[in-house]
Amino acid sequence: MHDRHVGELLREWRRRCKLSQLDLALQVDISARHLSFVETGRSLPSRTMLLRLADHLRVPLRERNRLLVAAGYAPTFRQRPLEAPDLAAAREAIRQVLRGHEPYPALALDSRWNLVLANDAVEVFLEGVEPALLQPPVNMMRLGLHPGGFASRVENLAQVRAFLLPRLARQALQTGSAELSALHEELVAYGPPGELPPPDLAEVMLPIRLRHRGAVLCFFNTVTTFGAPFDITLEEIVIEAYFPGDARTAEHLRGLAAGVVNTESPGVCPRCGGTAGATSPRPAG
Repeated sequence: MHDRHVGELLREWRRRCKLSQLDLALQVDISARHLSFVETGRSLPSRTMLLRLADHLRVPLRERNRLLVAAGYAPTFRQRPLEAPDLAAAREAIRQVLRGHEPYPALALDSRWNLVLANDAVEVFLEGVEPALLQPPVNMMRLGLHPGGFASRVENLAQVRAFLLPRLARQALQTGSAELSALHEELVAYGPPGELPPPDLAEVMLPIRLRHRGAVLCFFNTVTTFGAPFDITLEEIVIEAYFPGDARTAEHLRGLAAGVVNTESPGVCPRCGGTAGATSPRPAG
């Protein structure tokens, strides 16, 4: 990546967005001839033009820095560890979002699906997985699809794989990340050979049915990102919040938070068809 000239990188991003040179030139208000000269290396874009092109191509901040360096400019966007002192406010904001979602699971991930922060309720996913998979950095995509992770407890694993693996493949293609491509190849190998089943179009959103302590819980999740980040670390963080798909799951999670779990005869989840624990509590553990 670092050995390629900026025009070649821009052309690659333009093709990922499925734009012709004329389409992009019209959006950025330059001539298609000028853009052609930039892509072939006959002309060097100014810093302002390069950032404008990157904005229209929806290039992530990390990759915008690479474009700037390839063109001979200093990188603009900073990247600091989330533990950095000047990110204390952002770190506390993330923790507040995660704590506010309890007793339901919520976690913060970086762009490579590595766990950054989580609330206590995420233990429902981590319980019983192979210790090696919990060595940092904990990759939640691997944890969810690896046979030693919580994949063995997911009742609709084929449906979940059919949703997550194409999403990971698109992310690897859009970002050009070799690390994500390698992760995708690894996770594909864990499943049965052949094409993934098509998603169930009757579902409004993807349900996740997870066995936990004698119950089958039903979840759906949402993803939150920072609205206007100017830092690579913050741009790449996403918060995944899991919501109960039925009343029994909500009750089970409230019981876990209170130190009790529901274990008697399972009922049927009205949303996704799985079973969920009933109402008699016992001490957790």
